[in-house]
Amino acid sequence: QVQLVESGGGLVQAGGSLRLSCAASGRTFSNYAMGWFRQAPGKEREIVAAISRSGGSIYYADSVKGRFTISRDNAKNTVYLQMNSLQPVDTSVYYCAAKRVPYYSVGYYTRRDEYDYWGQGTQVTVSS
Repeated sequence: QVQLVESGGGLVQAGGSLRLSCAASGRTFSNYAMGWFRQAPGKEREIVAAISRSGGSIYYADSVKGRFTISRDNAKNTVYLQMNSLQPVDTSVYYCAAKRVPYYSVGYYTRRDEYDYWGQGTQVTVSS
């Protein structure tokens, strides 16, 4: 069992930045590939960014490429999402997710149904 707790959300003006953190507890963090998803009202939950267990492979959705950066610190059991140049369309609840992977795994995962554990979400609101 892994517990995930997101933090860092809030209200920001368009063009501003936020840094989300997701702290994991309960198991060896480096055994998990991680992802950030978001869900806006009335829309499906969508992938934002994903990172392999070592951090060597990274994926970004086209909508955030060049503006968001995912990273992880396995010593701190934490994954981050640095969000720059935020726009109103980025307004959503942001969730982190964890997928248990074998030690030899080098990939990332982009589908919701691939993930085993989810955080409770943190609200990000971008005003125009």
